[in-house]
Amino acid sequence: MKRNWKKLAAVCVCAAMSVTMLAACGGKGEGGSAKSGKTTLTLGIWDEKQRDAMEQLAKAYEKEQKDVTIEIQLTPYKGGEYWTKLEAAATGGKAPDVFWLNVLHLDAYVEGGILADLTDAVKKTDIADSFPETLVSNYVRDGVNYAVPKDFDTNALWYNKEIFDKAGVEYPTDDMTYEDLVALAEKLKAAGLPDGVYPFACPVDFQTWYYQTVFANGGYILNKDKTETGYTDEKTQAGIQCWIDMIDKGLSPSAAALSETTADAMFEGGQLAMNFAGSYMVPEYAGNDAIAEKIDCVEIPTFNGIEDNCINGLGYAVYEGSKNKEEAIAFATWMGSKEAMKIQGETGVVISARTDAQEYFANANPNYHLAAYTNHAEKAYPLPVCPKAAELYDLEATYLQKAYNGEQPLAEVCKELKKEADALLTK
Repeated sequence: MKRNWKKLAAVCVCAAMSVTMLAACGGKGEGGSAKSGKTTLTLGIWDEKQRDAMEQLAKAYEKEQKDVTIEIQLTPYKGGEYWTKLEAAATGGKAPDVFWLNVLHLDAYVEGGILADLTDAVKKTDIADSFPETLVSNYVRDGVNYAVPKDFDTNALWYNKEIFDKAGVEYPTDDMTYEDLVALAEKLKAAGLPDGVYPFACPVDFQTWYYQTVFANGGYILNKDKTETGYTDEKTQAGIQCWIDMIDKGLSPSAAALSETTADAMFEGGQLAMNFAGSYMVPEYAGNDAIAEKIDCVEIPTFNGIEDNCINGLGYAVYEGSKNKEEAIAFATWMGSKEAMKIQGETGVVISARTDAQEYFANANPNYHLAAYTNHAEKAYPLPVCPKAAELYDLEATYLQKAYNGEQPLAEVCKELKKEADALLTK
């Protein structure tokens, strides 16, 4: 495989962007044999909240495979540290044998030659028949499978029942439209919320906010061959403008305020009546004693009559340079098994990618309407990705902030954004 380490390093530096919902990690990763004669495989992860689940999976696999030991290596995602260390480790031939990978980084890592070909191994399993086709194809390029789907995240509308009750406003429902969301927010505002409390929040967030409405409105971010962006398309802009309109109406904190304090932090602090949140936020919300018993969620409102939800997730990839590649591939594919997906799902931390294991996420948190995340997952839109994805998302955030802040009209911002983004794609 071609190894383009310089390009890969550049992408890893760009991973420092604030994409918290994209929401994998360096280490020795040399593999080899322990003194006991067992093969030691390293598993690179980035989320402390999932360490327990990964340890349970490691123990289950070790029980089945007596000659294998799994060593978990955790490097934080924040600030791009995970990707930076992974790239450095791969360059030095010491990346983890198996590691978490998201779709955002797939294309660059394929070009860098860091990923092992899992195609034949996947064909020997039931993965093709037991996972949503979108999640499987997320990790396929030119007919080659580079990862086993681990989990997925979609989005839901969360609300604070206490704020609604005090305002005398009805709770959100699963069948709302965008217009219903705005009307509900206006009712809350008219009811007179406490100082510092807003009906909703509209941050410059692509995965959880504006991509959903862009796609539902028939707009696009990348054309099919990924050579041109769609920022100047009227349908694309309408899918972004709808959130700016809510800020302008005073239904959301300003974009500047949300760049300092995240929407999630404001919701957890009782400063928002409603908030969009990815399924990865459930453990944090549920673990926050200040709001845990006051909140619930419903499905994302439709836009232009269309289901508008984005789907993303992680996969288990295998390091091409692993000294124990065959054993690593066997472990990665086992992680997609019914047994493994059940173990992960029952922890309630993420939604297992396997179709027959998705129910465990909701069952683990029965106090909330978490079916809101899975009810229409098959209709969710995958994120637009390309080798320049990380840099593209950074450009979006920089330019769109100007429109959200009211510094420039959205049409002008998108014209400038398209010019620079299209030039980036041609590099």
